[in-house]
Amino acid sequence: MTKYSKFALIALVLGASFFTSCSKDNEDTPAATPSIYARLGGTTLVQDPDAATGVMIEQGRLSYRKVVNTTIGLIVADVQNNAPGNLSAHFAPLLGEVGAGNTTNLAELVDNLTDFFSYNTGGTNAVNVYSGLSMVDAHNPAVNTRMGVKATSANYDKFEGYVGAAAVQNGVAANTQLYTDVVAVLESLRAPIVQQ
Repeated sequence: MTKYSKFALIALVLGASFFTSCSKDNEDTPAATPSIYARLGGTTLVQDPDAATGVMIEQGRLSYRKVVNTTIGLIVADVQNNAPGNLSAHFAPLLGEVGAGNTTNLAELVDNLTDFFSYNTGGTNAVNVYSGLSMVDAHNPAVNTRMGVKATSANYDKFEGYVGAAAVQNGVAANTQLYTDVVAVLESLRAPIVQQ
């Protein structure tokens, strides 16, 4: 993510915190909406369904990981079915690795996306720190060899559709404020990601 976009998201989270603390002083002012991360379960610890018994994960992080995994599954299904407008060209290097039995970079992608969205929507615990490439570099094939081609606006629309469908499949109804807020976060990333 570019520094500007990251700072904008952090400013929104901090701004929400500021308005929440101010609303306690004035009972006529409605309370601020909790962060997206909090609305996805926040820091409540739950059993990690993908780990050994006793390994716990924050519910907000698990919610994001589920959406990320479902999004990747939808992208792969469209590629395998040769669906119109699929994103096969973008993920060709990564899909080639997975097809050859190497899932290391796929696991890293899932972790990076989960970290990125968790941290930038209110998951401030150390487990949610994003240390990957900036959004510009992550989506530039000259810098990130796992990216096949640069994205167009139509490609990004398709990606947003995958994320929206994945969110709905994981319990975020499309007609809710939470869904609208998730889409707004995705839209805030359009400029650094769309490079063609």
